[in-house]
Amino acid sequence: MRNQPPEAPLRIRLLRRTELPADTIQLARYLIGKTLVHDFPRVRLAGRIVETEAYPVGDTAGHAFGGLTPSRRSLFLPHGHAYVYFTYGSSFMMNVSSEAAGIGAGVLIRALEPLMGIQFMQRKRGTIRLIDLARGPGRLAQALDIDKRYDGLNLCAAGKLWLGAAVRRSGPIGASIRIGITRDVDRLYRFYERGSPFVSGPKRLRE
Repeated sequence: MRNQPPEAPLRIRLLRRTELPADTIQLARYLIGKTLVHDFPRVRLAGRIVETEAYPVGDTAGHAFGGLTPSRRSLFLPHGHAYVYFTYGSSFMMNVSSEAAGIGAGVLIRALEPLMGIQFMQRKRGTIRLIDLARGPGRLAQALDIDKRYDGLNLCAAGKLWLGAAVRRSGPIGASIRIGITRDVDRLYRFYERGSPFVSGPKRLRE
C-alpha cells in the first residue's frame, strides 16, 4: 500500500512505574522516544512517542487546576495512569498522570510515529498518509482506538493499553510553547523529537 513501509516484528518491553519520573516536566521529556502500545486479539498497534505537552501542578491551563472531581480523578492517580477525555465535541485525547498519588497533573501525548498495526490505523483514520495517522492528539486517539474506556488504566501493567521502552534511540529533543491553549501560553512545556515528520504543529514549532 502506498506510503506504508513493511512492518518489522518488534519486541517491546513494558515500562515499570519505577522507571517513570514522578515529575511532570521530567516525564514529558522522558516519554519522547518511548512506545505507546494498544493490543487487540489479532493486531498490535504501536507507535513511538514524538511529541508531548506537560501540564504541571498549579498550571492554569491544566485540567487538574480546578481540583479533584469525578471526571478528573485519573489525573490524581500515581504517575503512569491514563487520563482520557473528550474535547471539541469530536475527539478523545490521552494523557499520562505525572505526579504522586493525590497530586493532579498530566502529560498530553500529542503525536506518534506509527510502528505496528498501520493498516488498522489507516482504516480508523480514513487515510493512507503515514504522517497523518497520529500527528496531533485527536488523530492519535482515533488511530489507536483510545477512548473513555481506558480512562484510569494503569499504563505500567500488563493489559491492552500500555507504555513500552524505546525501540531505538531518540533524536535530539526540542522544547517550545504549547499549542491550542489560552492560559500560561508562554511556558516551554511542549517537547518533541527534532526533525521528526510525525510531530504536529506549525513548522516553526517543529524544528
